[in-house]
Amino acid sequence: MDNRLEKRYDLKTAVSMVIGIVIGSGVFFKAVKVLSLTGGSMGHSLLVIGAVGLICVVCSCVFAEMGTKYVKCNGIVDYAEASLGQGFAYCMGWFMSTIYYPVIGSTLAYISARYTCMLLGLESFGQANMSIAVLYLVLAVVINSLSPKIAGKVQVSMTVAKLVPLVVMGVVGTIVGLVNGNGIRIFTDTSAVGISQGGGFFAAVCAFAFSYEGWIIATTINSELKNPKRDLPLALVGGALFCTIIYMFYTYSMSATMNAAQIVEAGDWLPKIAFSRLFHSNAAGTIVFVFIIVSCLGTTNGVILGCMRGFYSIAVRGQGPKPTFVAEVDKSTGMPLKSCLLGLCVCAFWLFQCGALFFNGPLVMNTTGNPLWLMAWEADEIVIVTQYALYIPIFVHLIVRERQFSPFKRFVLPILGIAACLFMCFCCWKSYGTYLTVSYLVVFAIIMGIGAFFYRKNPSMELLK
Repeated sequence: MDNRLEKRYDLKTAVSMVIGIVIGSGVFFKAVKVLSLTGGSMGHSLLVIGAVGLICVVCSCVFAEMGTKYVKCNGIVDYAEASLGQGFAYCMGWFMSTIYYPVIGSTLAYISARYTCMLLGLESFGQANMSIAVLYLVLAVVINSLSPKIAGKVQVSMTVAKLVPLVVMGVVGTIVGLVNGNGIRIFTDTSAVGISQGGGFFAAVCAFAFSYEGWIIATTINSELKNPKRDLPLALVGGALFCTIIYMFYTYSMSATMNAAQIVEAGDWLPKIAFSRLFHSNAAGTIVFVFIIVSCLGTTNGVILGCMRGFYSIAVRGQGPKPTFVAEVDKSTGMPLKSCLLGLCVCAFWLFQCGALFFNGPLVMNTTGNPLWLMAWEADEIVIVTQYALYIPIFVHLIVRERQFSPFKRFVLPILGIAACLFMCFCCWKSYGTYLTVSYLVVFAIIMGIGAFFYRKNPSMELLK
């Protein structure tokens, strides 16, 4: 049986996937959190956005170089296999399939549902939110499973749609803010100091990491790109740079009609309030909410596009549960439908964690003020930092083994990448503290331990033909 995936995507789809996954719900609700964590300082907030963007660009550059050499069936797993062999590749693939993809995908489905509830006047925390989130998740899986070409077109069209509010607000808001003087005064504005939650620069970096995350998922379609050695590097680096610039303009443009305190107090309603004031029309605020929902759904689609291939990338290496069964590619759709179904099941688990244990759950506290729930942490942030930690061995491999690369590509880029990853890990620990960090690591160890039962030292490598 031929279990290879069809080469069906071009550069346009790859770029759209990077930008489409990265730009989604994160910038719309994390920008307020960053401003709050930095004490209402716009200058520090922009510094946070730029710092996380730089980390993203540096890591993208390293993986762009790896992408010119290794093309198999799932970029990040391919790179892990080349670095430390089949064992590390399996660990990376299992982590991506059971934690990373489904956590990001389920969180995005939940946030998409949350904005939908706000638009429709429904309770944004509760049964309505969870029901709509499940619907969005299932729809994304169905589209990506049964018609991958349509899913690629959806990704391109939704990327264009989601850029509309960001570009409009970024350009118009910046101009208006500079003309009326608010864009200058915001840098000395201290009105939010009393109402901001604090936490500092490091906590803000950890929080905003979610807004950039997802670019690595574009490597999951490297074997489906028509020209992966050219298109993947262009998509990764170009997409990361574009997202950094657009994020900074959008966040700064909020100052056109509001001071720092008003921005923090607006919370999730910030985009609607900002657009309504900027264009002197409540309708403008409602319209932008529609665009935000489209943006969130586009990001959900992109993450699920990668999620559905997660267990497949393990199975074709003869690993994981029932690899021969999971690796089968359906002839009618050209997709690994068993892998898609497994991905949906894991997404459902993490959607429960997101909605029931974190956002909606009664977080009972112990005597030290820490939540008693073992999984009462914001998975979309803390899981991302785990991913950066797993990048480090790959970067070390590039330094030690890839002698054909130039000194800059072999030493400078990966060393910068390692420094960036260590910085992200430090920010996570500073943000969550020892208690929540350790509780997450316990859950992480349990899930990885389950994966160890399905690891084979001498797997059959005949599934990918």
